Amino acid sequence: MIRGLIEHVYEYLISKQVTHIPQHIAIIQDGNRRYAKKKGLATASGHRAGADRTEEVLEWAQELGIRHITLYTFSTENFSRSDEEVQNLFTLFKEKLSRISIDERVHKYGIRIQMIGDRDMLPEDLRGAVEQAEAATAHYDNFYLNMALAYGGRNEMLRATSKILNDIKNNKIKKEDITPDLFEENLYGKNVTLPPVDLIIRTGNECRTSNFLPWLANGHESAVYFCAPYWPMFRKIDMLRAIRVYSERQDMKKKRNCRA
Repeated sequence: MIRGLIEHVYEYLISKQVTHIPQHIAIIQDGNRRYAKKKGLATASGHRAGADRTEEVLEWAQELGIRHITLYTFSTENFSRSDEEVQNLFTLFKEKLSRISIDERVHKYGIRIQMIGDRDMLPEDLRGAVEQAEAATAHYDNFYLNMALAYGGRNEMLRATSKILNDIKNNKIKKEDITPDLFEENLYGKNVTLPPVDLIIRTGNECRTSNFLPWLANGHESAVYFCAPYWPMFRKIDMLRAIRVYSERQDMKKKRNCRA
């Protein structure tokens, strides 16, 4: 009880130091397996604890007015894990996605679900759950939850380049038509709303961005915040600290522009 009160006060103090709220936060949810090992749990239990924490984080984001959250849910490299772990993850994703269309919070706050990644790499039942969630929320535009599934930054760039080269070959576009906007359109498609990333958060004490959203993050010099807690142990305090880093960076930019 006392610890909860102290954390609440600390959250308030940090929030008072924040002058800028990022519009798009991308999160690398690392540490589910290490959390499970630390607690003596099965790996699947660690992933489920991480999924439960994700729901809490989305509520915090909504409270803070963060319109876009992109989660690095499952990378192309994750396919190298054991068949059992991959299947458990896909079952968990399908379960969570199936609840979205009936989740009152999604409809109350107008949250749109979008997927980025290689859909062809997903099993048919999971792909169907994704499409159902997207269809059920396609008319919302207050907040966006973007799930990076079967996602890899290099794979994303290669697929977009291949699409553009194919369009040139078929005389749909000319070489001179290639622009940053055209490239971005081929990354995610016309129906996906995905603005530049303001802030990347990575949990689990890993100091790398793992090629996550290179076009929207690295290309726009997003702020990066690495923190020690495993994803299931990520707290609102940690999120506020990350936002404070972004806010301080924005204040520094503003001062530099004023001096210029």
